[in-house]
Amino acid sequence: MLLRPGSWPRRPPFSCPGPRAPHRPQIELLQPSGPLKPWQRLYNTAAPPDGITICYRHGLPAITLTLPTRSERCQFVVKPLLSTVGSFLQDLQHEDRGIQKARVLSADGTEIATSTSMEVLLMNDFKLVINNKIYDVQSLKEAKPSGEQTVEMEKVKYLVHRLFMAMHLEELQKRQERHLLERISHLKRQLLPLEQMKARIEARSKATTSGLLWAGLALLSVQGGALAWLTWWVYSWDIMEPVTYFITVANSMVFFAYFIITRQNYTYSTVQRRQFLHFFHKKSKKQHFDVAQYNKLKEDLAKATDSLRRVRHSLSLQVLTRELEDKN
Repeated sequence: MLLRPGSWPRRPPFSCPGPRAPHRPQIELLQPSGPLKPWQRLYNTAAPPDGITICYRHGLPAITLTLPTRSERCQFVVKPLLSTVGSFLQDLQHEDRGIQKARVLSADGTEIATSTSMEVLLMNDFKLVINNKIYDVQSLKEAKPSGEQTVEMEKVKYLVHRLFMAMHLEELQKRQERHLLERISHLKRQLLPLEQMKARIEARSKATTSGLLWAGLALLSVQGGALAWLTWWVYSWDIMEPVTYFITVANSMVFFAYFIITRQNYTYSTVQRRQFLHFFHKKSKKQHFDVAQYNKLKEDLAKATDSLRRVRHSLSLQVLTRELEDKN
């Protein structure tokens, strides 16, 4: 396009507000027209400031910033209802490989979760941290909609969500099923060496506990034999009767002290279980077996297995419903 001197193209109506630069030709390279993706890149040969600006392009918010490695201005057009803070940061790092760390902070310095919607983020001012460099970003202050408009917008969002779920429910559930299967497989691989170590520790703990119980039986047998020998061969029953009485009282005191310390009744099964756990944790520390990590992995595996069961149950109901509809 050949322009006469002084006849510059008019400024597009959707450009970002900002300080008016001197009149000089600007060349913009835009992507082909078509449906917008969650993020699009638009480059400008002019040298805007290094700050981050937000404007609207085709009704969608566009975040313009300078890439630290290439020192180029790059514009990301986001879909507020579909994009999240995490997806925006991933697109930012994908565009510039020199970005090692990126996160978003609120105006008061609180870190914002990556699962936060971009719609919520753009409502207030925030800070973008790129490679330990902080950028202050000011949101566009727009007039708040009235109560009726808000209610109508919420209804439209709900209907769109219902329609999307109805059209893509089975696809989403199959994707979720694949994700759960991969997670269960990953958890099982992590649990395999821990399960093997746990089995070895349990076997040794059971053997030690069993040996302790047999030792207790041997001591009771020796006690009974000693009392019988003293009663019939050394002394008479008149002498040994008070001795056996005080031995019985001493045993009762020991059992009562056990209840006060452990808050459990003195039964053989309870004592066996307690001693087993004592030996198990003692041997776990010696062999560096992380009991907390093992319990967490087992809980995650149980939750993932339960979620997979519910997803497959829902898929089977959908298949059964289609078969009934085909028969009718």
